[in-house]
Amino acid sequence: MGDPGRDSALLALDRVHVWHPYGPMPGVAEPLLVASARGVRLQLADGRELIDGMSSWWCAIHGYRHPALDAAARAQLERMSHVMFGGLTHAPAIELAHALVALTPAPLEHVFFADSGSVAVEVAIKMCLQAAGHSRTRLLALHGGYHGDTFGAMSVCDPLDGMHHLFASVLPGHLFAPRPPGGVDAAVDERYAAQLRELFARHGGELAAAIVEPLVQGAGGMWFYSPAYLRLLRELCDAHGVLLIFDEIATGFGRSGTLFAADRAGVAPDVMCVGKALTGGYLTLAATLCSGAVAARIDGPLMHGPTYMANPLACAVALASLELLAGGEWREQVARIEGVMREELAAAAELPGVREVRTLGAIAVIETEQPVELAAATAAALEQGVWLRPFGNLVYAMPPYVTTEQELRCVARAMVAAAAAQPKVNE
Repeated sequence: MGDPGRDSALLALDRVHVWHPYGPMPGVAEPLLVASARGVRLQLADGRELIDGMSSWWCAIHGYRHPALDAAARAQLERMSHVMFGGLTHAPAIELAHALVALTPAPLEHVFFADSGSVAVEVAIKMCLQAAGHSRTRLLALHGGYHGDTFGAMSVCDPLDGMHHLFASVLPGHLFAPRPPGGVDAAVDERYAAQLRELFARHGGELAAAIVEPLVQGAGGMWFYSPAYLRLLRELCDAHGVLLIFDEIATGFGRSGTLFAADRAGVAPDVMCVGKALTGGYLTLAATLCSGAVAARIDGPLMHGPTYMANPLACAVALASLELLAGGEWREQVARIEGVMREELAAAAELPGVREVRTLGAIAVIETEQPVELAAATAAALEQGVWLRPFGNLVYAMPPYVTTEQELRCVARAMVAAAAAQPKVNE
C-alpha cells in the first residue's frame, strides 16, 4: 500500500498537468495509479493487484521485470545509455540488425532504426517514395487500417471511420481498397479479388507502394483476414511495379501465432515495419527493414534521422528479448492463449448485444453491437481483477505470453463481464 496522501497529491497534479492519450484536457476519468509491476500483474498504489490483459498496449510479451531483460538493461547502463547514431555505431545496434535480418523474410537485409512504430511507418513511406522517384506519389492502403499517429502514418489510416478523420482535409489523398472479408481460414472472395485487381489496373502506375497490416488490422477494428489476400497483393504489386509494405508493428514477434504474420502467408514484403514487442515492452524502439533492391533504388541519402535512433539501451534489451523468443517457448504459450480464450469466450457469442467473438494467436476479441461504454466496461473488468482497455465496439485482450492458464481464464471472465456491461441492442 502506498502513501494515500502522496498518491492523492500525484493524481491531483495528473489532472492539472498530464494529457493522456486519446483523451481531452482535463481528462474525463481519473487514471489508475500504478506503483509497480511484476510478471503479468500491475500493483496499484491503492493496494489492488490486476492481471494486465493488454501487455501495455501489446508490447510486454514476456511480462514485467523479466530477469533476462532486467539484466540486459543493467549491463548496458554500465557501458552507455545513449550515443548519437550519425557517424557513430555500436555493438547492440549492429547485433540487433543482424538478428532482425535473420528472423524476417529473406529479401529483407537492411535495417533502419526508429524510435516508435509511427516513425517506422514514416520511414517506410519515405523509402518507397524515394525509391519510386517522382513518377509515383500515391500509396494504396486498406479501409479499417491503422498505422500510427504522425502525419504520414495518419494519411494511410482509414480516412472515414478511423480515429484520424478530423485531419482528413490536410492529409495527402491516397488510394484505399475495401477491407478484406473476414476469416483467417476463409476462401478468397472472388468479387473482392476482382475489385482489388481493378484498382491496380486503374491506378497501378500512380502507386509507389501498398501498405497493409498483414492478417490482423489492429487499432482499426481487430479484424482478422485470410493470408490468401496477402499473396494476392504480392502478385498485384509485382505485376504493376508497386512496392509492398507490411506493417508488423502489432503482429510481429509471435502475436498472431507465427513469428511474423508474413510467415503464415508465405509472402515476403519489400519493406517491413516492426516495433511494440521488439524490446519486450521495456523501451521505445522500432525498425524499418527493406530489401537490397529497394535500397539500391534510393538515389542518395534516406532523409530521416531520429535523435534516439538505435538507442543502445533499447537495442540491448531488444536483443535479450529476441534471445528469449529464439528459445521457442512462445509458440506453446501463444497456442495456450488461443486455446483457452477460444474455449472460455465461446459462450460470449450468445450474449445479448454481442456481434462476434474471434480469437487468433494471443489476440481475443468480443465485438459488440453498440459502442462500448468505457467506464462501465473497465469497472466490470476491474471487479474481476483484470486490466482491459476496450475501444469503439471492441472488448479485447492481448495478454503477455507468460500468462498462466488460470490467469487467462480470469482475463476471459473479465472480457465477458465487460461485454455484458454494455447497453443491449434495441434498449
